Amino acid sequence: MFDQSTSGPSRRERRRAAREQSPTQRALGLLVRREHSRKELTRKLTSRGLDREQVVDAVDRLADAGWQDDTRFAETLVRSRANNGYGPVHIRAELGTHGLDGEAIAAAMATFEGDWLENARDLLRRRFGEAYAQDPARRRKAADLLMRRGFEMETIRIASRSYVSD
Repeated sequence: MFDQSTSGPSRRERRRAAREQSPTQRALGLLVRREHSRKELTRKLTSRGLDREQVVDAVDRLADAGWQDDTRFAETLVRSRANNGYGPVHIRAELGTHGLDGEAIAAAMATFEGDWLENARDLLRRRFGEAYAQDPARRRKAADLLMRRGFEMETIRIASRSYVSD
């Protein structure tokens, strides 16, 4: 028969070697799925066993080429979280966990074109129905929900009292 030990790498080993990707390719693979912050992308790649220096270089190259952009990431995250019923306090805190500084967070929050009060009211209508403001117990639960979701106290106070525009 045929002796594989003298013929070089096996078919499986050749396939595995062909699939090995550079840090840039792996970073790009993550970025085509969704936006990532620089910190998040670096953390994900280094946690997969890649050399930190190579990862940082790869992320820098992708940022220079426009594939990775913390500003775009932050704006996308603000829109996404606001559309999913989260308030500005929660969103600011989450942006901070992604390694963004105060200026970048403020700039991203300023791009939000919606109305936080209206978002809060919509969330409460979906969760508690139209008449949530009539029952004190439901109003308290509504306020608790808004607090957990990261809305500011003034917004919580107004939204939990009524669903009618003030």
